[in-house]
Amino acid sequence: MGENSDEFDRLVSEAIDIVIRMQNDPANPVPVEMARSWRARSERHEDIWSRVSGIHGASGQLLEEQRRSQRNVTRRNLIGGALGVAGVAGLGALTIPGALVRAQADHVTGTGEIRRIELPDGSMATLGPQSALAMTLTRTERRVELLMGMCFFDVARDRARPFVASADGVEARALGTAFELSSDADIVSMAVAEGAVEAAAPGTAPALHEMLTLGEWLSYDPASATVTRGRREPGEVAGWRDSTIVADRETVTALVARISRWIPGTVVSAHPSIGAQRVSGLYDLRDPLAALEAVVQPTGARVRRLSSGLTVISPI
Repeated sequence: MGENSDEFDRLVSEAIDIVIRMQNDPANPVPVEMARSWRARSERHEDIWSRVSGIHGASGQLLEEQRRSQRNVTRRNLIGGALGVAGVAGLGALTIPGALVRAQADHVTGTGEIRRIELPDGSMATLGPQSALAMTLTRTERRVELLMGMCFFDVARDRARPFVASADGVEARALGTAFELSSDADIVSMAVAEGAVEAAAPGTAPALHEMLTLGEWLSYDPASATVTRGRREPGEVAGWRDSTIVADRETVTALVARISRWIPGTVVSAHPSIGAQRVSGLYDLRDPLAALEAVVQPTGARVRRLSSGLTVISPI
């Protein structure tokens, strides 16, 4: 490990420790003075502080609840809870489903867990790790919502009731089909293993309306209304069911989010400039840390496992 990498890890750790002191004893002026002195040491200190201290503003409610319950903020719950707010001050993190998602979901999976679920209409859903699924089945429609994560659907035929799966406002209407739907870092992807799927996002401008057939895939970024399309072998669709991810011009952000579902704890990106870069490859989920390293290595970043609960992507 190089000197710069060691220094980065040390500075992040020091900043987190100071934030914890400030959170646990807000009336004490000593941690405030420690923070002022630490930030003044160099521009790099100030840069890292601006990233880490953003945790306080984004997670004030969480920390206030911890104080009211008379539990100190610790390094573990600060990182695992506060940093779970994606995109805080340039830091991105992935955590297990929160209380709100759990309350809405009919099915939830944990880290590295893949679960096959038979839906009431006879369809089969294979739910990926750290994923959550909610269902609404009526006499006229079969609707499922992927609240987070990834799922492969093998849809039972029912001419009287369309099957619609949605994620982040994007809908996939199945036309006698088997397909994958995923949401990773707010990018929605779908791919068809059998039949056809109609993709739509009626609330966007311009509205998304695409038809996908056997082997075709689509990724959609709602923030920019950007659509990326391609084709792969039908057997490669939802390859994560067999411990493989096939990527074709996918953003680093989305791939990091997807692979992180196999890694215990929190994955933090302290190298925000790499997120929009696109990479392609075949990644083996039997060693998710190596897969994550393979994704970020071409961008000039590296992966370090700082503890059992924290993995950091940072500059080499």
